[in-house]
Amino acid sequence: MKALVFAMLGVVAVGLASTASAADLKVGDQAPNFTLKASDGKTYKLADFKGKQAVVLAWFPAAFTSGCTIECKSLAEHGDMIKKYDVTYFMASVDALEGEKGNIAFAKEHKADFPLLSDPAKETATAYGVLGQRGVANRWTFYIDKSGAITYIDKDVNAHLATSAEYMAAKLGELKVAEMQHQH
Repeated sequence: MKALVFAMLGVVAVGLASTASAADLKVGDQAPNFTLKASDGKTYKLADFKGKQAVVLAWFPAAFTSGCTIECKSLAEHGDMIKKYDVTYFMASVDALEGEKGNIAFAKEHKADFPLLSDPAKETATAYGVLGQRGVANRWTFYIDKSGAITYIDKDVNAHLATSAEYMAAKLGELKVAEMQHQH
């Protein structure tokens, strides 16, 4: 009986592995569209930015955990560096929007002046291939150009959590995202 259970678990594990690779997005791929509710009360669709603006989608595992807090604080405190570019940036997780551990509360606590997207159904996380074994998103950041194509995928965000904003701004520069024209 034990052998049968282990064999079945093996099949499940293989099944999970294959679904993860199904959404193995690469640079040059069109970013999967999403329609997600955000911490600012709005609903955002990736399609709305097409032809208009670059988008950065920074997935994080869970609100109120240490790494995510460091990342969110960096983006909140040094967002001016990112805002020099013609880009909309989001943090996103599979957390609920509401509730004491939800993204609205998380955004409020760290004074995030950018939207945090909630994907409790995990459909967008699955489409982006970021859903990890524990059922939360991997800490991966997707850079998407005006045409909706992925220009860079940062899978090593943990290496520069405390300087997330600086890193993101530098990466936008490298990717030749247009700078904002100053309004006089």
